[in-house]
Amino acid sequence: MLLIAAVLTLQAQPPRRYSIPLIDISAESSRQVVVDREPGQYLGHPTTALMPDNRTILIVYPKGHGRGPIVFKRSEDGGKTWSQRLPVPENWATSKETPTIHLITPRRLILFSGLYPIRMAESTDGGLTWSGLEPIGDFGGIVAMSAVVPLAGGELMAVFHDDGRFFRNEGKPGKFIVYKTVSADNGRSWSEPVEIASHADAHLCEPGIIRSPDGKQLAMLMRENSRKFNSFVSFSNDEGATWSQPRQLPGALTGDRHAGVYAPDGRLFITFRDTTLESPTRGDWVAWVGRYEDIVQGRQGQYRVRLMDNTKGDDCCYPGIEKLPDGTIVTTTYGHWTQGEQPYIVSIRLKLDELDAKAKSKR
Repeated sequence: MLLIAAVLTLQAQPPRRYSIPLIDISAESSRQVVVDREPGQYLGHPTTALMPDNRTILIVYPKGHGRGPIVFKRSEDGGKTWSQRLPVPENWATSKETPTIHLITPRRLILFSGLYPIRMAESTDGGLTWSGLEPIGDFGGIVAMSAVVPLAGGELMAVFHDDGRFFRNEGKPGKFIVYKTVSADNGRSWSEPVEIASHADAHLCEPGIIRSPDGKQLAMLMRENSRKFNSFVSFSNDEGATWSQPRQLPGALTGDRHAGVYAPDGRLFITFRDTTLESPTRGDWVAWVGRYEDIVQGRQGQYRVRLMDNTKGDDCCYPGIEKLPDGTIVTTTYGHWTQGEQPYIVSIRLKLDELDAKAKSKR
């Protein structure tokens, strides 16, 4: 079992940069599939859900920067092609913040929309039809829910953050706090949120959760929004009941909105917006390849990958990510992929052995 104690001896201030190899596949247009593009319209912030047939992928994203009507599409061939925009309930047009989609049971999906109050929609027929958005409680938050994790006891744990403005609809910015809420009925109802992570100086937000290979530990990777620190990680050995003190990640894993999958050989592929303080790909869509133990031990990992070159600041990359049975990783996000144009949604397909070959050639 990987113990939280293993991280306590790590240096308090890890390097602002990274020294592992950087692979660049941003020019490999054959990997890139345009999911949606509309002249003059900002399309952003997608999440995806892989259905039990292991080839159907559902995607949601807003027409706007977080806030805006929710668009829903489907791929029936593992992300090679995508449907037209599909019908959705009328009040999905009232979404105030980044929507997130989660598969709960083989036929049941839930979708969240944040700010105050956090609202949820559900589908009981594999995404063919949906309910409207309805509040889940008298609380709000940002990027709700950035992760939903099944727990050993049969419950679901969802995590999100707030900066003081939306949790009780007070409208005043303050301390960044990461919260969890739990459901005992497959996501139909949710408990009153409780704080699980904060920091005196850093602004922790947009948590992504990865379970250890042995299933006994959760690692929560968090964006750092003040841009003074690297990203942070916190660990739980008791199914999210308690969490370790957040500590900084290496520069190699510093970014926004981490999302990851395990490759067939047990390595992790984690994708995110690059906000590493000193990086040649800062602001681009990138990924990190390494092992779970690298996260625990504070190691840099194996290599980094530039997936696509974002042409405007750091406005890109809230990625969906799925792994197909043959080991193909399908990751999908938005970005300013064409100079001077509004952002649009692109999906990329890859396998780690393809990246490994490129990494080997760089030695």
